[in-house]
Amino acid sequence: MRILLVEDDEQLGRATQQGLKISFAVDWVKSAEMAESALSTVAYELLILDINLPGKSGLSLLRELRKKKVLTPILLLTARNAIEHRVEGLNAGADDYLIKPFDLDELIARCGALLRRGEVSEPAIVHGDLYYEPATAYASISGAKVKLSAKENAILSCLVRNLGRPVSKKKIEQSIYDWSSELVESNTIEVHIAALRRKLGKNLITTSRGIGYSIQ
Repeated sequence: MRILLVEDDEQLGRATQQGLKISFAVDWVKSAEMAESALSTVAYELLILDINLPGKSGLSLLRELRKKKVLTPILLLTARNAIEHRVEGLNAGADDYLIKPFDLDELIARCGALLRRGEVSEPAIVHGDLYYEPATAYASISGAKVKLSAKENAILSCLVRNLGRPVSKKKIEQSIYDWSSELVESNTIEVHIAALRRKLGKNLITTSRGIGYSIQ
């Protein structure tokens, strides 16, 4: 799961990014304008948005995104005394808020809850011997549960959402790595695909040379 964190405070932004990276791929920007640029190039599963940003405010960005029908879950970071901003943010389409200073474990829990909420309406996927629940990341083959790593699950999730269509290596990388992962080995995706084939069956994932990977 890839998250965009919009926070202008250097110390808080860096600490939050590092803490979240235990569970998610996290890109960090410091303004609404930088967030708009990031959102135009990367498909994020969640946006963590500080209300008080230099230049355009977080609330303005929130309103613009919802006006454009962007449905990405948004969690607001607010000051303790900004009750009116929290109400305004929720009314503008925010999905949740957290008051600064916040506990990192609570932030991770709220992020997980928002991500699951976005997937809960997705039905379980049955494809041949594969059974997969996007909301719980549960996978089984012929009824036998399969234990997947976080990266393997992210890749499987990406592929099952595109059943029958090849997904490029670049798109898979974008879904599981943040900007700070520039030095990822060139064959990392291939290694994870090989592990998925060992666990789920060698014929489940098809390679289209020069195009990408697919579950047909």
